[in-house]
Amino acid sequence: MELKVILFTMGVAFLLALIMGPLFIPLLRRLKFGQTIRTEGPQSHQKKQGTPTMGGIIILIALAIASLRFSDSNTELWILLIASLGYGLVGFLDDYIKIVFKRSLGLTAKQKLIGQLVVSAVVCVLLVTSNHSTTLFVPVLDVSFDTGWLYFPLMTILMLGASNAVNFTDGLDGLLAGTSAIAFGAFTIIAMNNTQPEAAIFSAAMVGGVLGFLVFNAHPAKVFMGDTGSLGIGGGLVAVAIMTKAELLLAVVGGVFLIEILSVVIQVISFKTTGKRVFRMSPIHHHFELVGWSEWRVVTTFWAAGLVLAALGLYMNEVL
Repeated sequence: MELKVILFTMGVAFLLALIMGPLFIPLLRRLKFGQTIRTEGPQSHQKKQGTPTMGGIIILIALAIASLRFSDSNTELWILLIASLGYGLVGFLDDYIKIVFKRSLGLTAKQKLIGQLVVSAVVCVLLVTSNHSTTLFVPVLDVSFDTGWLYFPLMTILMLGASNAVNFTDGLDGLLAGTSAIAFGAFTIIAMNNTQPEAAIFSAAMVGGVLGFLVFNAHPAKVFMGDTGSLGIGGGLVAVAIMTKAELLLAVVGGVFLIEILSVVIQVISFKTTGKRVFRMSPIHHHFELVGWSEWRVVTTFWAAGLVLAALGLYMNEVL
């Protein structure tokens, strides 16, 4: 497919997000949809109390409009959009309950899991009806194996784990917007290399949407994406990895997200088994803050790590 279509899609999504920002941010502020900052977090974050949240709506609207405008409306596109918008809806409900009902945790863990499972089930049904390959490819080793019916529960687990890993990464101004733009940029290239126009256009639209949002989310943030954005991005990221048959490669391209969730798992296991913490605070981006790094330094370092991992993923996929 032509590169200019990809670039145009990215540009349109970017401009849509850029236009919606000044419209949505004052509205979110008037509705008092402000972020509640946890008291146990870094004290420097307390000044962010009340910053408008749920800005992920901007990203998802830009994504949907650009994708539908420049891509064919087929099963592949709907799988991608349902995964992203469906997970985004779960995040929206979580954000809404936190803000309107003043419940700091929003949806209960069980409610959120059920919502994510429902979306994952719909995605798996569509994968079955589209005769999606159940073969997994192991990068570098050039080995593949057919998982049969196990593929679908495995992809459900992947969607749950990876979307929540992305969600954990959303803790500093611009951190997730930047790292997700890099990851989706890599998947845009992979999809183009595979001649998968819908996946390429979807990924490019997400890049444009998050970069447009980053204009308002960079430090000091004027708006946060909330779970609406982070879960929507996470769902879309796993879906595009599935559609491009780069399921295992996601661990490399999205390595920053993997590191974030592993830091939480390590912290919990260590504290429960020994009573000691490995990190000053998890996810790991907070650890670096508490050892004295500025927020901007943490964010740019993680962006750089994301770029290196994305390049490594492209190399392993024999694109670079």
